[in-house]
Amino acid sequence: MTTEAASIMLVDDHPLLRKGLKQLIAMEDDMTVVAEASNGPDALELAAEHDPDLIVLDLNMHGMDGIETLKKLRDSGVTSRIIMLTVSDADDDVVAAITNGADGYLLKDMEPELLLEQIHRAVTGKMVLSEAITEILATALRQPTQSATSQLSTLTNREHEILSLIAKGMSNKVIARELDISDGTVKVHVKHLLKKLGLRSRVEAAVWMVNQQGE
Repeated sequence: MTTEAASIMLVDDHPLLRKGLKQLIAMEDDMTVVAEASNGPDALELAAEHDPDLIVLDLNMHGMDGIETLKKLRDSGVTSRIIMLTVSDADDDVVAAITNGADGYLLKDMEPELLLEQIHRAVTGKMVLSEAITEILATALRQPTQSATSQLSTLTNREHEILSLIAKGMSNKVIARELDISDGTVKVHVKHLLKKLGLRSRVEAAVWMVNQQGE
């Protein structure tokens, strides 16, 4: 039985880095690069055309930068998992990326093997964040318990159930299997619960939920 390879799109304005990443991913049977973009506008077009499972997005690009590209991808309804691959470990950049819909944040100076391992984790629905980055987010996203409780009460039982599974790092496919519903239904629930909680991404929702459980 063969499973379909996960589709990946690379967005970076350095051709050499894209080439290196593509060669790295090509060594894996379960992942394939379906599109490459060197700027934000092309990324928007290609994401709509290919609907990849994962988008690896550079933060510092000429013209439309990674955060702006990320915002526009999410605003246009792209549901692909998106991870930032950047040289910046600045708190502001990390928070801006996650609060605008990124599903992970990786640094370019990682060893190739480790980077590949993290891309694998991202493809399977895991959060790819270092411990330090999780702490930055937990602090930045901390909200008064009362507000959190009232926001949680707006969720349906099913949405609450899905939010708890997201907090455990499960992907839509795994959640669908767990609850015996379709991937599409999970996507709709995720979209609704993010909107109700005023959050932009699954990672933000997971950190937020873990934060509430720790209160």
